[in-house]
Amino acid sequence: MATFDRSHTDNLLAYLAASPTPYHAVAEAAALLDKAGFRQLSETAAWDEQPGGQYVIRGGALVAWYLPEGAEPSRPFRIIGSHTDSPNLRVKPQPDTGAAGWRQIAVEVYGGPLYNTWLDRDLGLAGRLALRDGSERLVNVARPLLRVPQLAIHLERAVNSEGLKLNPQVHLTPIWGVGEPNEGDLIMFLAQEYGLHPADVLGWDLMVHDVAPPAYLGRDAELIAAPRLDNLLSVHASVAALLSAVEAGIGGGPIPVLAAMDHEENGSVSTTGASGPFLETVLERLVESRGGGVDARARAYAGSVMASADLAHAVHPNYPERHDSGHRPAANGGPVLKVNANQRYATDGATRAVWARSCEAAGVPWQTFVSRNDQPCGSTIGPLASSRLGIAAFDVGVPGLSMHSARELCGADDPWRLAAALAAFLRLV
Repeated sequence: MATFDRSHTDNLLAYLAASPTPYHAVAEAAALLDKAGFRQLSETAAWDEQPGGQYVIRGGALVAWYLPEGAEPSRPFRIIGSHTDSPNLRVKPQPDTGAAGWRQIAVEVYGGPLYNTWLDRDLGLAGRLALRDGSERLVNVARPLLRVPQLAIHLERAVNSEGLKLNPQVHLTPIWGVGEPNEGDLIMFLAQEYGLHPADVLGWDLMVHDVAPPAYLGRDAELIAAPRLDNLLSVHASVAALLSAVEAGIGGGPIPVLAAMDHEENGSVSTTGASGPFLETVLERLVESRGGGVDARARAYAGSVMASADLAHAVHPNYPERHDSGHRPAANGGPVLKVNANQRYATDGATRAVWARSCEAAGVPWQTFVSRNDQPCGSTIGPLASSRLGIAAFDVGVPGLSMHSARELCGADDPWRLAAALAAFLRLV
């Protein structure tokens, strides 16, 4: 059994705190790659066959790879796929609003968050600003700025007996002051925070986030509570796995690839999502830059395998009946292989064996998840990317609770175990 490395989890908590949006998550991942000697390429430039670590960024998505010396065009890939986005509240195009003497910010629900978890939290604001000169500026107001207040129980006495009912249009608008709203207030505030002229801010992608820091939890600090575990935990593990595999040596094995995609939480249909062309275009260019054509690409894809890494469901102690009695993943029991016969997950028997071999090589225990037959099953980027590329795939993830909450929970040991197993997968021949 591999020895647990708590430093990985320490680094994960720092990564989560620094990554309130997909754009920040990509920038932080790129900084880790830069430190390891990777170089960033531009999509608009010609690519050569220079070996080594390289990556490209498109919006809130990143694809990185390590090209071994002398790798032939038909060399297969070992791909780890994950996603950078999380369900949250995002700022509308005309954000300045208010009612009853309160100044508020208009927000739109992104993905499928648990609405109630955004109530009565101190919220910051982060994202990117698109400027007049064509550049972009990452912004992060990481202090209490906004709050979505819940209605007092005195004004809704039945809330505990009948349940909380929230209309997302009416009840999720955060406050950030008192008085009458003024058009342009929010952008003027952000411009002042970052030394910009408000007239130079022509576009923005902004979202709110819980400013409480990620933390160890429990009597023995054996758990972690943090925002965006779904799915920045997997992005962080993917980067760690890639760097670990490269350090151990790739040699004549498959080309390791990291694909951190955006927009999984709303279907992946975008230029940076798993259903879009970003990953496919990168893989094609890697083949063609080494002199390969259609035949070499088809041969490379036929020998390739993809691990789709996304947060999994641990058995909930207060709702054990919601889980299949024969498949009950536990926190700190190791990463979970996710299976669904209807291909909501991409795993099949052949790729299950690939995962089993990877965990054996890493000395990591693993578990299996399958939904109850009477319980709907979620999905991941695995089936989407696999069906687009024609590359075999499987779905894995760390088991956790409170998925899609503003703050989620998982075991402190499992993130490192996932990274170790994924590193072994990248080196698997």
